[in-house]
Amino acid sequence: MGFHHIDQVGLELLTSTMATVAANPAAAAAAVAVAVAEDREPQRKELPGLDSQWRQIENGESGRERPLRAGESWFLVEKHWYKQWEAYVQGGDQDSSTFPGCINNAALFQVLFPSIPTDDHKPILYEINWRLKEGLVEGEDYVLLPAAAWHYLVSWYGLEHGQPPIERKVIELPNIQKVEVYPVELLLVRHNDLGKSHTVQFSHTDSIGLVLRTARERFLVEPQEDTRLWAKNSEGSLDRLYDTHITVLDAALETGQLIIMETRKKDGTWPSAQLHVMNNNMSEEDEDFKGQPGICGLTNLGNTCFMNSALQCLSNVPQLTEYFLNNCYLEELNFRNPLGMKGEIAEAYADLVKQAWSGHHRSIVPHVFKNKVGHFASQFLGYQQHDSQELLSFLLDGLHEDLNRVKKKEYVELCDAAGRPDQEVAQEAWQNHKRRNDSVIVDTFHGLFKSTLVCPDCGNVSVTFDPFCYLSVPLPISHKRVLEVFFIPMDPRRKPEQHRLVVPKKGKISDLCVALSKHTGISPERMMVADVFSHRFYKLYQLEEPLSSILDRDDIFVYEVSGRIEAIEGSREDIVVPVYLRERTPARDYNNSYYGLMLFGHPLLVSVPRDRFTWEGLYNVLMYRLSRYVTKPNSDDEDDGDEKEDDEEDKDDIPGPSTGGSLRDPEPEQAGPSSGVTNRCPFLLDNCLGTSQWPPRRRRKQLFTLQTVNSNGTSDRTTSPEEVHAQPYIAIDWEPEMKKRYYDEVEAEGYVKHDCVGYVMKKAPVRLQECIELFTTVETLEKENPWYCPSCKQHQLATKKLDLWMLPEILIIHLKRFSYTKFSREKLDTLVEFPIRDLDFSEFVIQPQNELNPELYKYDLIAVSNHYGGMRDGHYTTFACNKDSGQWHYFDDNSVSPVNENQIESKAAYVLFYQRQDVARRLLSPAGSSGAPASPACSSPPSSEFMDVN
Repeated sequence: MGFHHIDQVGLELLTSTMATVAANPAAAAAAVAVAVAEDREPQRKELPGLDSQWRQIENGESGRERPLRAGESWFLVEKHWYKQWEAYVQGGDQDSSTFPGCINNAALFQVLFPSIPTDDHKPILYEINWRLKEGLVEGEDYVLLPAAAWHYLVSWYGLEHGQPPIERKVIELPNIQKVEVYPVELLLVRHNDLGKSHTVQFSHTDSIGLVLRTARERFLVEPQEDTRLWAKNSEGSLDRLYDTHITVLDAALETGQLIIMETRKKDGTWPSAQLHVMNNNMSEEDEDFKGQPGICGLTNLGNTCFMNSALQCLSNVPQLTEYFLNNCYLEELNFRNPLGMKGEIAEAYADLVKQAWSGHHRSIVPHVFKNKVGHFASQFLGYQQHDSQELLSFLLDGLHEDLNRVKKKEYVELCDAAGRPDQEVAQEAWQNHKRRNDSVIVDTFHGLFKSTLVCPDCGNVSVTFDPFCYLSVPLPISHKRVLEVFFIPMDPRRKPEQHRLVVPKKGKISDLCVALSKHTGISPERMMVADVFSHRFYKLYQLEEPLSSILDRDDIFVYEVSGRIEAIEGSREDIVVPVYLRERTPARDYNNSYYGLMLFGHPLLVSVPRDRFTWEGLYNVLMYRLSRYVTKPNSDDEDDGDEKEDDEEDKDDIPGPSTGGSLRDPEPEQAGPSSGVTNRCPFLLDNCLGTSQWPPRRRRKQLFTLQTVNSNGTSDRTTSPEEVHAQPYIAIDWEPEMKKRYYDEVEAEGYVKHDCVGYVMKKAPVRLQECIELFTTVETLEKENPWYCPSCKQHQLATKKLDLWMLPEILIIHLKRFSYTKFSREKLDTLVEFPIRDLDFSEFVIQPQNELNPELYKYDLIAVSNHYGGMRDGHYTTFACNKDSGQWHYFDDNSVSPVNENQIESKAAYVLFYQRQDVARRLLSPAGSSGAPASPACSSPPSSEFMDVN
């Protein structure tokens, strides 16, 4: 629309035409155009020849007969004027009265007449609506001219004053190209003023970015303010217009559609953000809060400390944060990358950074970011504890793909060195990497390895150069481990002893016995090792079994014995009998007559001499072994029963194994043994004892009864082949009253601690440089991951060596504290000594170095992700240096506190972030950053202001 002042003469002409509007709109439009136009009659003597005009407008490359090309501009010319121009140039007389005059498209526009003011002293403010009439037809109402022809005509004849050129774009539709005469008219509004709209025309081929820029111009948005667009769909809901590079046609926008521009608030949040139950907005007392940008906590949503730690580390990488704060990411969002997350991870992270660095929050709730991560990486769904380094790896990869400047990845074939110089091969590898991967993440975090593989058979050497995003360095691992065991001596007067043994990690059970022998003086040959679980033997170990099969959480008992479990016929050795303790408990039955049996206490391995291998002999042996906590009845106790009681007790004897029955299932919460006691042998307990229970009929007072049972200890033995030919277990069954009277539970559970229990295996601290040396050490590939040798034509367990060739601006070092094996998992709590500043990598980089610039190989620490606790549980926190102030802070979820540099190094350090010194110096320069960040090496404030986190 345009605004024009109309004088009195113009007013009279305008008034005179109003009467004819209804009958002849075209004439009225022409009259309006005359009323508002100045006399701009072109000079005929300056025009080119008529034949030349005809050729340039109608024929040739610039003429109207040329084919349409997608994206180019064409112009509408009113048909009546154009026909007059044709008559003029075809008449051959340059001074003819048919001269068309200025180009006048007034008949193509709609006409609106505002009310006329009555104040004669003020000019009329007349609003002209330059919208095309509906239903115009090419050839009847207008002709189309390419841009060159249009500009020729305008330069020759001019354009009526105030009339805009009617420029239209050529759009490409399926199987056709056409001039878009009627563009899309969108209603632009602001989120905080929906009543005031601007109607703006856009071509279907215009980008959403143009719509956004137009909206910013119309609403006078400041350059530093962030904005985004929403489109109101036919259902009344709002859709985000994420991709500013797609066209209006691709976004399916239609004429009359409402487009809402939203402006980010000063605290970094968007007004449209829905309130979560855990309010993400500032509380009332925080509305005027203004703090140091970046000093902002993150609320723990439930086991999300791992995510908070990774985010705080990444947020304190200066160049990455500046990249998002300065909106550089907006032009590089890649919405069509099939390996990316449609730009959503990058946008969610950008929102988080802008809120954290707004200075208006003490803490924020990263709920939206958490949902985005779970949506694209299902392993992070829910609220289970995860690894901060794994989240960091996902986030860096997701940000890279969302911001990848390479829109269409080409196929790149990896090439071996084949004897070429390293410099040439490395440069080729990096260029190939950049052809497919080019983003701020690559610019900031990616370096280059040199990988050397050597075939052990033919000696073939393969050299490749591979990019990396972080270094996962191993910690020097001790070859020893500490195991806690309980030693059960044969002497019943001695209590069980708790021992802490140092054994080789890759040793055998026999090594454990040797180590225990040094503490007890008992020969290793007189020891048997068992895993006790839920009052029974879960496993009886053989001496040749590996120690790795014992987990740190297992309860290991070592018994002193004088024989062996596998009885050999003709041998004079004692027989070792596994013994369980059971208590008879009334079951909840209608008549309360059935008795159940429950295991209790610790099982025993009892050595029984062969000459005493009878039920009565076994009873006496067991009474001797239990004498420390089982009281022997006196003569009065033995004579207090009568024959009637004996008869009743006979009825309650535990039945022997049924020949036709089946083994009763063990209780579900208790596990049975996995091995060790099912060897077939010709000499069996049943053969010696003659019966499966004792006593068959009581002649004297006995404290307990004996029963042969299966290895679970919860049922009697069956006649299945495996059970019949296996050494049986013995169960000592107690009546509740007898157990209460003669069994001392406190004494039975008592034990003593050997002096070695106070021993703590000292772990000497290691330097970070030692870990890096270990990382670059030659290693042999594992059987699960062989290398295919192109020379031998087969897979080989080659030797592999990694070297550092090129280092990134930000070097992330992951300390591999978590160790996983087939049988165990452990966390290494070794103290790694790492420098806060001047970490020198010059000795590790094998690329020819620039001696004139040593800063290329020196790094300063900027952030640390910490892990406290063990494998199953733990807590993540962060130390980070603020890029603006240079002050170190401790981030513990939503709590943030300043700290001293001497508090940063601890056994909890897990992931280290280092910044190259030349980059830090570049960012400090005025051209490098608008905020002029301070160096991490800045001095710390007085210690009284700091918290102790160790």
